[in-house]
Amino acid sequence: MSTPGTVRMPHLKEPVGRPRRDPPHCVVVTRDEPPDGPLSAELRSYGLEVLAWPVLAVRPPEDARPLDEALGRAQEFQWIAFASRHGVAAVTQRLPRQPSGTRIGAVGPSTAEALREAGWSVDVVPEVRTAAALVTALTGQVVAGHRVLLPSSSRALPTLRDGLMRLGADVLQVEAYHTDAAPLDVSTCRALIERSAVGAVTFTSPSAVTELEHALGPVLFERLLSAASAISLGATTGRTLAHRGCVSVLAEPSSLAGLAATTFQILQLRP
Repeated sequence: MSTPGTVRMPHLKEPVGRPRRDPPHCVVVTRDEPPDGPLSAELRSYGLEVLAWPVLAVRPPEDARPLDEALGRAQEFQWIAFASRHGVAAVTQRLPRQPSGTRIGAVGPSTAEALREAGWSVDVVPEVRTAAALVTALTGQVVAGHRVLLPSSSRALPTLRDGLMRLGADVLQVEAYHTDAAPLDVSTCRALIERSAVGAVTFTSPSAVTELEHALGPVLFERLLSAASAISLGATTGRTLAHRGCVSVLAEPSSLAGLAATTFQILQLRP
């Protein structure tokens, strides 16, 4: 079932291999990653041209002491719940080994993959990549009195924290990384939009939607997404676009690889 304001991909056969072909349009990556980052690399593997428009910059927390103190007694928590790959990176850099006896929840496949790459096991991953879905998946497993650590973004929404508290958990949310707006070369972006050179825009978080609209301005933002397909990673991001009157396609599966595959298939359908 689709989130209001989003659509799901029609059933298409899985492409055999990854055809190298002249892409019909360029694909915007709003995610904060280097030129050879995971999403950009996936998109290029399909022969697509990538436009790096990082509208967010992720950096260490302004005050790392609360995170360090929490991780110093990580064994006291029954659960650690991760809402992003950035949170995983911040924790596993400080705590390479998973605390004994502590169970792990991940908001989606990409976050779970990052944990496994770091050598951590994952106990719960919801089918739908949202904080609300993670709360539902943890219902019956997180019980009253359980201590839960949430390593979060400076912009984290309260959905996960409040949902776990309603289950009776004792929740400690600490800033694991800080998210700022990043400068964007708007003149270059405008020229590409005016030439209709953008075929798709990928969004991996609600903040990316907000910051791209802020950087471009509402008029140019609307013009961009009236011509280019919006591909969202997760229903929450899709709802953020829907609130702005933009219909997006949900990435399937809900991972960076799924985001790239969905983008490729959408562009194959464009005239």
